[in-house]
Amino acid sequence: MKNIFYRLKDWKVIMLKKILKSFDYSIVIVYVLLCLFGLVMIYSASMVVAVQKYDYESNFFYFKQMKSLIIAFIAFAFTAFFPYKIYKSNKILGAIMLLSVIALIGIRLFGHNSNNAQSWFKIGTSMIQPSEFVKLSVIIYLSAVYAKKQSYIDQFNKGVIPPLLFLIFVCFLIAIEPDFGTASIIFTIGLTILFCSGMKFKTMMKLLSLGLAVVLVLSPFFLLKKDEIFTKNKMARFSGYLDPFGTKQGEGFQLYNSYLSLGSGGVKGVGLGQSVQKLGYLPEPHTDFIMAIIGEELGIFGVAFVILGLSYLVLRGIYTGVKCRDPFGSLLCIGISSMIGIQTFINLGGVSGLIPITGVPLPLISYGGSSLLLLSASLGVLVNVSMFVKYEEKYKKKTEQKPIVNSKLNTRGFKVH
Repeated sequence: MKNIFYRLKDWKVIMLKKILKSFDYSIVIVYVLLCLFGLVMIYSASMVVAVQKYDYESNFFYFKQMKSLIIAFIAFAFTAFFPYKIYKSNKILGAIMLLSVIALIGIRLFGHNSNNAQSWFKIGTSMIQPSEFVKLSVIIYLSAVYAKKQSYIDQFNKGVIPPLLFLIFVCFLIAIEPDFGTASIIFTIGLTILFCSGMKFKTMMKLLSLGLAVVLVLSPFFLLKKDEIFTKNKMARFSGYLDPFGTKQGEGFQLYNSYLSLGSGGVKGVGLGQSVQKLGYLPEPHTDFIMAIIGEELGIFGVAFVILGLSYLVLRGIYTGVKCRDPFGSLLCIGISSMIGIQTFINLGGVSGLIPITGVPLPLISYGGSSLLLLSASLGVLVNVSMFVKYEEKYKKKTEQKPIVNSKLNTRGFKVH
């Protein structure tokens, strides 16, 4: 009995060593560096806002983000070691999506209203945004469903439409909070997974034609409800985007001060903690516009560090997805990579004036526990897929190099004549 115990213990140690050897440490290192960098910048960007606007201690947001970061690291470690293939089981998949729908419906009934959107559950002093976690749920669901439908992916009614209808339903629940930014991000992620699922070009064109037809059918509704859908506050974002200098005292206030912040930084920056725009000029400098503060304090080097780090995570995820032979793992990597890439583009586009401001946080850098927890869990899944890919490659090489021995072959693997 004692020998069996020691053998089992040795087997676990051997398996743990194999797993650790197959880990993609480059993703882990970049993830940790970005999180720690974000924590430092949140403290720098929020110290004045915490005191002046909210009457908190100067380190209030720093300590809240630190607590969120500890939980996020635990979530990252759990999903990194948890075998990703288990997610596609019908029971787990059903539970994930059921909880997502219940949470989104619950928001409409018991949610906390903030900034004209009922998108959060308030638990004590903490705020949880379910729509953030729905991003990963949708990625897992669509990846699993389209991986299972590979044999009939081009059968439009059977292979494409059913999961797409569920995606539209989830996006609708988020849009009516209202949170059009998150809804559009989730829908774009879903379309990315759909177009990478292996369907033929002909099927894609059919899907695009259907989408255009739906838009044409719904256009009269949008015209009738234009005053309710395109409210003054929403249209103000467009006027501020189109003419930030002409509306710098109104709708263009945020973007105008973002330009001042980025322009003041130059190449070297004014120095860590020395930003002027965070002294009440730039609203919410620790959340959506934290990149403006990074540019002002650390210059082009700070901006380049963030962009290169996030770009590496996106490209590494796509590379892992391409290398993965399992359709489910491949689509998971593509979905997670597209989520990080889309959010980064929308945030940086808003800060730089490339697109209208949407209120999307910068991944791993901006203040926000829900976003950090979601991205950490997602990157853990990415690391787990990468680990399986590396392990399978090593196993394949070993089996290819192993000599074949039977009655017709000699010990070196050559035929005996």
